[in-house]
Amino acid sequence: MSEPNAPSCPAVARWRTATPDDIDVIHGVLVAADRVDHPTWTTPREDVAETFEVSHVDHARDTMIAFDADGRALAVGSVMLHPSRDEHLHIYLTGAVRPEQRGRGIGTALFRWQHERAEQQLREAAEADVAAAALPSEIQVYASEKNTALERIAESLGYRTERWFSTMHRDLTQPIADVTAPDGVELVPFSPDRAEDARLARNDAFRDHWGSLPTPPERWQQFIGGPFLRADLCTLAVEEGNIVAFCLVSVNEGDFEVLGPNAYIDLVGVVRSHRRRGLAPAVIARSLAAIRDAGLGMAVLDVDTESPTGANALYGGLGFAAYERDRVLVRRY
Repeated sequence: MSEPNAPSCPAVARWRTATPDDIDVIHGVLVAADRVDHPTWTTPREDVAETFEVSHVDHARDTMIAFDADGRALAVGSVMLHPSRDEHLHIYLTGAVRPEQRGRGIGTALFRWQHERAEQQLREAAEADVAAAALPSEIQVYASEKNTALERIAESLGYRTERWFSTMHRDLTQPIADVTAPDGVELVPFSPDRAEDARLARNDAFRDHWGSLPTPPERWQQFIGGPFLRADLCTLAVEEGNIVAFCLVSVNEGDFEVLGPNAYIDLVGVVRSHRRRGLAPAVIARSLAAIRDAGLGMAVLDVDTESPTGANALYGGLGFAAYERDRVLVRRY
């Protein structure tokens, strides 16, 4: 028997919300979808587990799982309201339907539930905080360029594609330029004692980027303290003791099967006061060399195709090539 207010779909025997005991269930659905939607990478189990540890996500209300009559999970969808109230209310919709179960109406029913829950979250946030009630609001969902079904479902509810993000690959068997940092700037690996400085630098660097919100300390600690960040492959540009640019790198061996040994560049940024000084290519080049020297054959990153800092041209000049794209569908209020 499904829970009250659950979606309705003949192909689903039971719907229910999630508990921490469902981490592997959720992960299994996501990985099955990943292998079709973007086969070069899969969602780490740790990423799912971390969402059960943050204070702003309540899976008992915000995540719905679809099961068949044998108790097998067919689909999962989550609704996550970002904790920031600085500029706008921002909700992310995430989830997937197992590829062999698509075309049966499960995704449509689940997405409609997510959309309704997101609008409920916006109302609850406005009721809890008078200041938040005056802020603009938006709901976002990322979709692989190949997932046209999700595009159609979202558009039927008023979402529109506002942005594209490209995944880019860099073959590290090819030469890497030796980019010198400006005078007075030292390039060093990441170290835990600079964690908060790095968070503040990240928030400043991304303040004018589309869709970006400040990363709170709780989420940042999960990232820098997690199992994938490689401090030795990261690069900080330091001037007079302050972080002025950064390139932060992770390694997930679970993604080696398709691409071979590779590293993912999570974040590249320059604080706004130090832009146009050649810091971004300097930190990237140092990290690329470190990745290569660690025996990894490829670097991967994602970039906003309309980045205000001209990141596409920067990465192309450093040898990256576009591989695949995701669209961002947005509903604004």
